[in-house]
Formats: sequence, C-alpha cells, structure tokens
Amino acid sequence: MTTPTIDPTLAQEFVQFSVAAGVLRFGEFKTKAGRLSPYFFNAGLFDDGAKLARLAEFYARRLLALGGPDGLGFDMLFGPAYKGITLASALAVELARRGHNVPFSFNRKEAKDHGEGGSLVGAPVRGRVLIVDDVMSAGTSVRESIGMLRAAGAIPAGVAIALDRQERATDNGRDVAWSAVQFVTRQLQLPVVSIASLDDLLQYLKNGKDPALAAFTEPVEAYRQRYGV
Repeated sequence: MTTPTIDPTLAQEFVQFSVAAGVLRFGEFKTKAGRLSPYFFNAGLFDDGAKLARLAEFYARRLLALGGPDGLGFDMLFGPAYKGITLASALAVELARRGHNVPFSFNRKEAKDHGEGGSLVGAPVRGRVLIVDDVMSAGTSVRESIGMLRAAGAIPAGVAIALDRQERATDNGRDVAWSAVQFVTRQLQLPVVSIASLDDLLQYLKNGKDPALAAFTEPVEAYRQRYGV
C-alpha cells in the first residue's frame, strides 16, 4: 500500500492558507512525544465559518483529484472525536456542494446510555468508510476508529488528513523507524491521503513567500533531519 502523491500546487496553497489563518505557527512547541518542534499545526484554530469552509474545500479538492468516492473507494465519511467530527461534517457539506453527496458519522468519547444510546452518531456505519482527521501523530485515533468501524460491520477504506508531519512515531517513549502514516499504510494496508506534508511546509519557507518566516527554515530543516522519515 502506497501513499497517494501530493499535489504540490494545492499543498502550497494550503500551507499559505494555514499560516494566514494562524493555524500553522512557528516558534518552539512541545509535542506529545516530548520533542521541541519549531512549528505547530493546530486545526482547532480553523475556528470560524469562513476558515472551516475553506479547509473543507482543500480536503474536497484533494479527494476529488484522486477520483472522489468512486476513485478512492469509499461510501461514507467518519470523523473521530473530537476534531474529526467537525472535519467530516464540513467535508460532507463541501462534497455535496460539488455533486458527491455522501453520508457521515462520528463517535462519542463515552457511549450514551439513554435515547438512541451507543457511541456512534449520524448515518448508519456501513460499507466502505473514509476516516477524516487533522494530523496523525501516534496513530492511536485511527486504530480506535478502525476498531469501531469493523465492530459495526463496516470496512475502513482509508484516512484523509490535512498535514503529514513525516516524523518518526514513538513506542513506549522510544523513537521508532516509521511514522504513524507509514504504519497505517504498511501494517494496516490503508491508503492515507494528506493535503500537504512537512516537505511542502519546508518548500514554502524556502520559496520566501513570507520573508518574516525565513528564519525558521533552518530550524524546521534540522527538525526534519533529526526526526523525519
């Protein structure tokens, strides 16, 4: 299983948009793995209607360029709680606007014991399901999603993310030789579609489109060399 090639033009547009929206920031940030990263991507800051609509447009353009539901082989979308809920619902709206009306569902962190009950919300989970999330760090969210989908009788069809950090994952506090994206593609045999990657972020910095960020080119490149895959 291979990762679909990224569209460089779309990727550069997305990086520029993420910087302008304040979602992609530069400085010094501590990651979940305890690393000091010179950049941080916080999808929670796509926090108004205009930003969210534009983000959904990027996801949709990326998926449709690869053939959409038919080409990628999915019947519905699934958004893992919590950020994936907003992403999957916004993407469903944008795909419908572009002529591809697909159902979507998401999960609760805790199962509901009243009303309709259960942990899955939205359309019935069935057929081939595309998981939609922001980034993939350890891959925990994806593995949990796959478990829920299979338990419901559905077939995981792949994962769509905004940014591939292209860095080694950790296992019990130790660096491993592969990234979470590579684990999903190689071990779980599922395609991972990303709008942009760390390489695209570096290319944006090197292109000098934002001179104010030029000073971060070297730190980001050093981080890529140290932790990259």
